[in-house]
Parts: sequence; C-alpha cells; structure tokens
Amino acid sequence: MRNAYIVTAVRTPGGKSARGNFKDTRPEDLLSFIVNAAVEKTPNIEKKDIEDLAIGCAFPEAEQGINIGRIGAQMAGFPDYVSGFTINRLCSSGLEAIAGATLRVRAGWSEIVIAGGVESMTMVPMAGNLPRPHPEYTKINAALWGAMGTTAETVAIRYNISRHAQDEFAYNSQMKASEALKKKLYKELVPTPATKYVLQGDGSYKKETVIIDYDDGIRPETTIEGLAKLRPVFAAGGSVTAGNSSQTTDAAGAAVIMSEDKVKELGIKPIAKVKCYTTVGCRADEMGVGPKYAIPKLMKLAGIDLKEVGLFEINEAFASQAIYCINELGIDMAKVNIHGGAIALGHPLGATGAKLCATLLSNMKEKGVKYGVESMCIGGGMGAAALFELCE
Repeated sequence: MRNAYIVTAVRTPGGKSARGNFKDTRPEDLLSFIVNAAVEKTPNIEKKDIEDLAIGCAFPEAEQGINIGRIGAQMAGFPDYVSGFTINRLCSSGLEAIAGATLRVRAGWSEIVIAGGVESMTMVPMAGNLPRPHPEYTKINAALWGAMGTTAETVAIRYNISRHAQDEFAYNSQMKASEALKKKLYKELVPTPATKYVLQGDGSYKKETVIIDYDDGIRPETTIEGLAKLRPVFAAGGSVTAGNSSQTTDAAGAAVIMSEDKVKELGIKPIAKVKCYTTVGCRADEMGVGPKYAIPKLMKLAGIDLKEVGLFEINEAFASQAIYCINELGIDMAKVNIHGGAIALGHPLGATGAKLCATLLSNMKEKGVKYGVESMCIGGGMGAAALFELCE
C-alpha cells in the first residue's frame, strides 16, 4: 500500500454543554466551519479538490442527524460531487474517521479526504433523545446501556484508585491546561464563530455571532481542596465527581489526509502519517480500561516499543480510568496530555478523536517527537489507539 499523510489537523475550541460558548451554535455550523478552516490552512488546495468527508459523531440524530458528514460538506460550500458520510464508534468516532480515511487513501481509492468529528452535547444529550435498551438483554449485560460514570466508579473500586488520586489527577489536568492557555500553546485551535441570542429591550432576542478562541472549561482557580469538597455523582459514598470527570462539550475537529503523490505534486510538507490504528473490546462495566488493552495491541501491530513513544494523548473520560491505564502500562506521566486533557478541555464524544489528533500532532511538531500515541476508552466496553509518526 502507498503512503498517506495528514497535512493539516485543526480543531474548534471546546464549549461546555448547556452553558458554554457554543450552547446556541448548531453542530452543522461547527462542522462546516472547521472543515473550511482545514482547507484554508492547507496550501495549494481548494474545496473542489476534496473527494469525500468522513465525519465521526457519537449520537447522529436530531440536529446531528440524517447524515451530518454530507450536510456539513454542503453547508461549507463544497461542490455537489464532494461526498460525505457519518461514522459512529462513540468516543473514538473522530479517530475512526481519520483511520478509515487514511486506509482509503493508502489503498488508492482517494487522493484527498477530510476526516474529523463533531458533537453538540448541548443539542443532542448523551445516550440520545430516545434511548431504548433491549428489555431482555439488559438483564444480562445492562452495562452496555449504563451511565459511563458508573463504569468509572467500578474501575475506581475494582482497581483501588483513591479519591485523592483522582482529584490530584484532575487538578494537574486543569493546571496544565491553564498554563497552555496562558502561554497560547494550543496552536491547533482555530478561533470559531459562535451563535448568541441576545435579549433586546422589547423582550425579543437578536441572533448575533461572536468569535471564540479559547476552551471555556479550563478552570485556573482549581484547587485540590476545592475538588475534595465536591459530592460524588454516580454512587452514594463513591469517588467520581464532576471535578474529576471529563466535561460534556460542544466542539469539532478536522484533518486533511492526502496521498504521497498529491503531497509531492502540490509541494506540501506533511505533518505526520498514521502508522497504525487498532481497537479492542473489554468488559462493558469497566469500559474505561480500554486503553490498557488497545495501546499494547497497537505497539505489537506497529512493531514499536512503548518506550519509543514520546507523547501520548490519552482521553481523560474519568480520572479513575486514566490513572489506571497509565499506571498499568508504566507510561511516564510527563509524556501524557502535556497541555491538559478532557477533564479541563472537555470530551465532545464524536469529535474527541479528531480533536486529540490535532493536539497531539501540534505537540509532536513543537517538541520534535517522532512517535505519538492517541488512545481512548469507548462506551460499551472498548478501547482504541493510533500511532502517529512525525514527518522529517
């Protein structure tokens, strides 16, 4: 198979669901903006050069329904012949889209594809608007439909992850993100228009647009003492709180994936290539342990020793599962989520895979790191992981 490269990877800021900067911004608008931005930031290409859009979305219904991959392409002004589709692997949907698009280019089926993800957790709640668990099978495996926070409690209890350890991890995530925000280190972030409905004097609302250039979930004032005062959310006497869990978030991300022939023809300097991608299943009631199994499988497939990996983006769905996976794999915490993770920046489900890809590649480029790994746990009991190799 031929080589395929990521030549651009960008993301919108993250907005806290229901109360953040993008609570009134439709997901189609977030998506159409970021795919346009991806094209604009890629030299020597135009919308007409894109063949397809592969878009991850964890709950593709309501405002995210029909086929947001195609709708986003049309709203962004791509020609009619540029197709689009939506893919769902819950928390890894955006990464799944990037991996699938890469394979398509490597196989010679496409020359240039945009892959990414989008999620408005304000407009489409987790589990969707009308969840209908199977009445008989829930008696056998209810965890497939259960609250993700419950699985985080299970991980904390089953593997002895203390409340203090979780709060300390959450505090460090907030501090790293606060420092990155202060120093303007989120080079992959594109200032993004947000819709606002402003109350007028006559009682009506006027639709306005403002530009957002920061992740609004970052809390520089966070303290371990403050986190310790928060009540458990998912179990009486439990240890998982709003403070040591990822934030539900509205966001989008996109990457331009191009064949080696096109890279050479257009004179573009690529950022990285997807060296390998894999998924694995685990028990649904402890879905957070997915990266513990996905990352070793990835390393074996790629023929790379874990010690060769310079940076990791391991999604912080919950502090309990992130701590467990990192410790079990013996990963140096200094290499993980160096600018903060989902506890501070948010977890916009279907967009997270694309968001973390943009962040990881930006950090690899900044640090000159050859190999980077992105991984996350997935609802229903799965893990996903991708290995990226920086181009010289």
